Amino acid sequence: MNLTKKRKVVLEKVEPNKQYKLSEAVKLVKDITFTKFDASVDVSVRLGVDPKKSNQMVRGVVTLPHGTGKTVRVLALCTPEKEAEAKAAGADHIGLDDYIDKIKSGWTDVDVIITMPSVMAKLGALGKLLGPRGLMPNPKTGTVTMDIGKAVKEVKAGKIDFKVDKAGIIHASVGKVSFPPEQLAENAQELLHTIVKLKPSSAKGTYLKGITLSSTMSPGLSIDTKSIEDLK
Repeated sequence: MNLTKKRKVVLEKVEPNKQYKLSEAVKLVKDITFTKFDASVDVSVRLGVDPKKSNQMVRGVVTLPHGTGKTVRVLALCTPEKEAEAKAAGADHIGLDDYIDKIKSGWTDVDVIITMPSVMAKLGALGKLLGPRGLMPNPKTGTVTMDIGKAVKEVKAGKIDFKVDKAGIIHASVGKVSFPPEQLAENAQELLHTIVKLKPSSAKGTYLKGITLSSTMSPGLSIDTKSIEDLK
């Protein structure tokens, strides 16, 4: 198979089986990404947990210090007295029954839905539509709250939620290729520190089994877990 020039560059720069320091990897992932669009930079963390056991489920939220680089579309499902607060915080869509009807009709053109505890009863019937898309509000991720304005601002500023999948892996975006390496590293550090703090007491053995950094179209770079500062 003939290799393209870009593929040759990747093969020349990426050392097989090498574990990179995080500071090295964030620079290298920029050098081996050749997309015409501003690709996302993603972190995958393989954990030593059994997600089938409820006491080993790892789920949390983190506010990335430099944001995600993505424009997050927020729907605030709230009662009229909270609408001004949601609008001032920057929510893209604000309402209640009208948007619930739109969702029932198949509309899900948003990234995050924030609502109030008193509204959750109305969303129960939408579980099959919102659940598979990761849009169902949840108190654990701060998307069910009376402080609608604060929740909207945090999501817009770079707050993300993450959850270990069935294979024991957490996937999360920590920025864009256009970010300076230092910002990518700091975002990744913040995510990793949060994951470490959430280590279940029932998890035995090695907790961080593997960390991989990649962009949308690049190969994955294995990260040396020892290079993550202040993990404990």
